Amino acid sequence: MALNGGSVVRVAAVGDLHCGRESQGALQPLFARATEAADVLALCGDLTDYGLPDEARVLARELAGTVRIPILAVFGNHDFESGHADEVHSILTEAGVRILDGDSVEINGVGFAGVKGFAGGFGDRALQSWGEPVLKRFVREAVEEALKLEGALARIHAPRRVAILHYSPIRSTVDPEPPEVVPFLGSSRLEEPINRYAAVAALHGHAHHGTPEGQTSTGVPVYNVSVPVLKAAFPDRPPFRLLEIAVPREEAAPAAAVAS
Repeated sequence: MALNGGSVVRVAAVGDLHCGRESQGALQPLFARATEAADVLALCGDLTDYGLPDEARVLARELAGTVRIPILAVFGNHDFESGHADEVHSILTEAGVRILDGDSVEINGVGFAGVKGFAGGFGDRALQSWGEPVLKRFVREAVEEALKLEGALARIHAPRRVAILHYSPIRSTVDPEPPEVVPFLGSSRLEEPINRYAAVAALHGHAHHGTPEGQTSTGVPVYNVSVPVLKAAFPDRPPFRLLEIAVPREEAAPAAAVAS
């Protein structure tokens, strides 16, 4: 689509597919609609239900022959559950899925940076590295995920940047989850690089009872694309979020990312 001498890249985003052994045939209609609507498919973690190779094979078959656009993905916590993350990674990679883990890829003027992210909480109440060694290791994991995201965003030379995550970078898209679980749904440390590199959008899942939209402290749009959230918020649509990202010919032109 032409726009001020540039173009529009359409991204279909969805998270928390939780593909299981019994999911054969269940996801193909969703993927078919996404392929028709978009130029890129972004999968925001929890691709499988228990992180089992058999589940990954089902997902690979659901994607095969249905999705004809680039597929980008990050892992979620469920994808690590059974200790077979490397095998799941291999199966999905062979099926054409580009798994991002501190990596970036550029497609038609849009750079996509992906990490799983981690927990730790938000704002002034975020967990700090103080006390027992196990607590420090927990916080260090969140810091390392944020550093991976920063590096991936920094390596993008395209005029537009999108962050693909599983855990949320802001609190507003995980509300109204119970307050007891909110610190385990994301980390403000992920927000800092998104703001610093002026991403046009950030996508995440994980919070099944969250809110579909929010924004960072600098106004970057954040979309919770967890399947349960999308089904509740948009019951008349297939459960993926469609973003239209304007890529002007001149890099200095104003950025735009519109979601529907």
